[in-house]
Amino acid sequence: MAQKSTIYKVELSVSDMDRHYYETHKLTVAKHPSETDERLMVRLLAFALNAGEQLELTKGLSTDDEPDIWQKSLSGELELWVALGLPSDKVVRQSCGKAGKVVVYAYGGTPAEVWWDKIRGSAARFDNLQVFNIPEQASSDLAGLASRSMKLQVNIQDGDVMVGVDDRIVYVTPVTWKDVS
Repeated sequence: MAQKSTIYKVELSVSDMDRHYYETHKLTVAKHPSETDERLMVRLLAFALNAGEQLELTKGLSTDDEPDIWQKSLSGELELWVALGLPSDKVVRQSCGKAGKVVVYAYGGTPAEVWWDKIRGSAARFDNLQVFNIPEQASSDLAGLASRSMKLQVNIQDGDVMVGVDDRIVYVTPVTWKDVS
């Protein structure tokens, strides 16, 4: 029998001084049975880093042809495609063709570095692609904040991120591997 997703209720308060964005999002997040707490929290971090009125979590791991997070215009055009982990060269190429902007958040330490070394050359040709690495210790620490009901406070300033739950705080500085041209 197939396992069901675990539902997480998240109140995500974002204070992004870099983009002058201040909003609280009430999210219901389905955690796929194969998804780790680390990946779930990186997904919430990615949401906070790109937060906007039209930003949505998608079915993620449940579907192959959707990103983890996307933003569509009011007329239905795909403006932003956010992917997590280590997508193949083919997936990066296809997503860059589908969306106005693509952001990949790699994580996982050495495997992420090996992935980037392999894909860096082909990724250079995409003007609408950004790639960030979430340091291994930071993503591991984020996993420790996960709970079924969370009130996350995310503060972003000068590219540095502070994620807080109750009295616990994790500091994350995403490393830019590729910026948009």
